[in-house]
Amino acid sequence: MPRPASSTADGSIALSVVSTHVLVRGTGLIGTSLGIALSRKGYAVHLADPSPTAERLARDLGAGSLVEAQSADPDVVVVAAPPDVAAGVVADSLSRWPSAVVTDVASVKGAVLDGLRSAGADLARYVGSHPMAGRERSGAGHARGDLFEGRVWVVVPTEQSRPDAVEAVRRLAQDAGSAVVVMDAQAHDEAVAAISHLPQVAASLVAAQLRSLGDEALALAGQGVRDVTRIAASDPGLWTQILAGNAGAVRAVLARMQDDLAELVDALDRLQAAEADGGLAVINRAITHGNAGHARIPGKHGAAPAAYRPVTVLVPDTPGALGRLLTDVGEAGVNLEDMRLDHGVGLPFGLAEIMVVPGAVERLHEALAAKGWRVHE
Repeated sequence: MPRPASSTADGSIALSVVSTHVLVRGTGLIGTSLGIALSRKGYAVHLADPSPTAERLARDLGAGSLVEAQSADPDVVVVAAPPDVAAGVVADSLSRWPSAVVTDVASVKGAVLDGLRSAGADLARYVGSHPMAGRERSGAGHARGDLFEGRVWVVVPTEQSRPDAVEAVRRLAQDAGSAVVVMDAQAHDEAVAAISHLPQVAASLVAAQLRSLGDEALALAGQGVRDVTRIAASDPGLWTQILAGNAGAVRAVLARMQDDLAELVDALDRLQAAEADGGLAVINRAITHGNAGHARIPGKHGAAPAAYRPVTVLVPDTPGALGRLLTDVGEAGVNLEDMRLDHGVGLPFGLAEIMVVPGAVERLHEALAAKGWRVHE
């Protein structure tokens, strides 16, 4: 059990490093998923939400007990409120529970911190955070207790944050299954603008171009367009708040992309006009720079990127077929590094692209062919 908070000689609060009583304020996807994860770890989790229906649903899903049932003040308050109201809920929590560490899980940190400073909040017990996890669909009904497992959780302390408060938030994130990274608010917001917010905008803009296509054209859609537009199904209301809250950093990265797009459009204009004055070089450079950026994305378990080769197998669209394929890959003694499944158009099969290390390609090809699988050359 955690050591209760107590006052030190100078009147400050001595916070327990290990906390087991957590109050989650906000029972949407993130708050409910966190409640489920921490409850499974033995934390005493209580739930609060402006919507009685939402908090009761979170309770019924195993995220914790309703806040009315709590008998003691929380050790940690997790504010899982939308970005545009998070600062106010954090400030209220710091005031209402003067011995608790308070964190928020909003995906923008600078705006929350600015709001707290404007309100004159006590930042010693506040530690911002951001779990880099989510789903295309929001709400408690889509919550998962394993949502944070293997994901990065960014802990964002202020200069005033007490070390034991930082440690309490770090421990909570680790117990939820995440790998912890510590950053300041500005560095965090600039980073997520590039690796989270820009992809969302790009996916939405690409998907928006599909609105005017006819059914015949859309029938040509393959795995490429599905990959690029997958996150375009995200909640518009939430993303409006996120982009507005991180407007400066998002604008900066979009402006750089705008410059690249303008250069590419100009090159295509010149090629269309049969002006062979460097247009091809611009196109080649754009694709090459994309190769270089993609190659920098970390590989498995955060290690350096690795080069994998695909083995493409035709999989019948029947129960158990994919499971049988994965079993056969394992029996071939080959480790499956990654996999993509592309469904055939109008035909009852799919194409499974199994990614393996280059040295295993020939062995896997032969092993699967020997078991009757149709393997593409």
